[in-house]
Amino acid sequence: MLHNLHVKNLALIEEAEVDFSGGLNILSGETGAGKSIIIGSIGVAIGEKVSKDMIRKDADYALVELVFSVGAKVRKKLEAMDILMEDDQVILTRRISGGRSVAKINSESVSAAKLKQAASLLIDIHGQHEHQSLLDEKNHLQILDAYAKKELRHLKEQLSVAYQDYTSIRQECRNAALDTEQRARELSFLQYEADEIADAALTLGEDEELETQYRRFANGKQIMGSIGKVYELASENGAAGMTGHAVLEIAKISAYDEKVAQLEGQLMEIDNLLNDFNRELAGYMDDTDFDEARFYEIEKRLDLINGLKAKYGSSIAKILSEYEKKLERIEKLSDYDAYLAGLQQRLAQKEADLKVLCQKVSDIRKKEASKLTKKIKAALIDLNFLDVQFALNLTQKKEYSQSGYDDAEFLISTNPGEPLKSLTKVASGGELSRIMLAIKAVLADCDEIGTLIFDEIDTGISGRTAQKVSEKMNVISKEHQILCITHLPQIAAMADSHFLIEKQAKNNQTQTKIRKLNEPESITELGRMLGGVKITDTVLKSAKEMKDLAVATKNSQSEKKGSRHTKVE
Repeated sequence: MLHNLHVKNLALIEEAEVDFSGGLNILSGETGAGKSIIIGSIGVAIGEKVSKDMIRKDADYALVELVFSVGAKVRKKLEAMDILMEDDQVILTRRISGGRSVAKINSESVSAAKLKQAASLLIDIHGQHEHQSLLDEKNHLQILDAYAKKELRHLKEQLSVAYQDYTSIRQECRNAALDTEQRARELSFLQYEADEIADAALTLGEDEELETQYRRFANGKQIMGSIGKVYELASENGAAGMTGHAVLEIAKISAYDEKVAQLEGQLMEIDNLLNDFNRELAGYMDDTDFDEARFYEIEKRLDLINGLKAKYGSSIAKILSEYEKKLERIEKLSDYDAYLAGLQQRLAQKEADLKVLCQKVSDIRKKEASKLTKKIKAALIDLNFLDVQFALNLTQKKEYSQSGYDDAEFLISTNPGEPLKSLTKVASGGELSRIMLAIKAVLADCDEIGTLIFDEIDTGISGRTAQKVSEKMNVISKEHQILCITHLPQIAAMADSHFLIEKQAKNNQTQTKIRKLNEPESITELGRMLGGVKITDTVLKSAKEMKDLAVATKNSQSEKKGSRHTKVE
């Protein structure tokens, strides 16, 4: 059940907060007061698309928050979605800023898809024009499957997998339709590619080992080149030779001057150090072996492997995997007739498996369709379709689909003596609205969704029919929380909680507000809905009588329901 709605900076709403109750929550107000904004804000919170233009002027962000309580079954499903549940409360939050939105469930950020999935377990919104979906026959089968979902769930999962297998093999059969010349060309090219991989004699991990050796050899070549140049500069032909000549020359004069003798000693130390350095350098060069031929082999092998990677995969494992696929394809093309025969045999088996599942699903649909149409007919009679006949025609399509091979079409007759005709051809706008309400009422009985929203479900109806719709709303509200936007006083009078949506001007800005009405205020609002601009005492008296009649009707329906339960017990 939806307990609380908090909206901030959305369209004409600066900030609004409302606590809803169980049963039938009615939202009414003048045309243009912003009723659609309230329902729209709930839509925003459950993941519907929203533009940055929805953010209130001069505000940096918009925020919508919904607080629900859930039962054990729904809680278990939410936990299966890895949604954190500390108690039986669920808080959906969506914040829109600068064209971006952040969605949270119980303070944990979630994707838009996950938000929608979770919200689908909590609330169902029936918009002003949703009844028009009944004009599309493909939705008729979806309604039947929604009614029979407990019986169909596992079978439809199997059916989906079987259909995917069937279509995959069917596509393979279509791709296999090659003529002799095409097959020969493909076989020749495949053999060339397979031979190219086989001739390379690849081993797993070989490329990584070769790259390690290559880096070592590449650096070794650079080291030996530099070492050789250093030795050339420091050896007898370079610095060592020159310091040797310098020692001989200074020795000729060192006996004549003590200072020169000291310099001779320093020069001899330099000469000795340089000779020691050259001996160690020569030893390093003798100990270090750079194999130019081996380096070339490694470089050439890596070029080969990298070329194969560019053609067949980014690793040796992927190249070898492609090799196996090519061998498999070569085998098929080499014995093509046997391959085609095997493929056709597999396709026939998959089609047989799919057909069995389609038949099982169809049998359940036929059985459940009878139950569904009886319930919808009863609901339609409650909604003032007094002589209605209602049926669901199931036919078999030529092609399979992920939903089976059934086509479904609702048929209706609203007048005595008239034959059943397609719902898409005979129902008016107001009739479609009531038919959708009847369907929603029936589906609600087998659904665990706690909150249903009806946005102007009363489009195109009035008088006695409006009264019947209000009574049906009251019946549904005994098992589900309902939020209903209406412009009809007959429906508003049935409210368990009545909310007024109105516009107010503040600081030269228009704001939409929502508040809960007490009983006198509710009667006044009913008077406005009955009498228009001027609410006279007579209008108020009529509104009071309408409210009293609604209370009596609700009590009567409760007594009937209690009586039925007693008989069952």
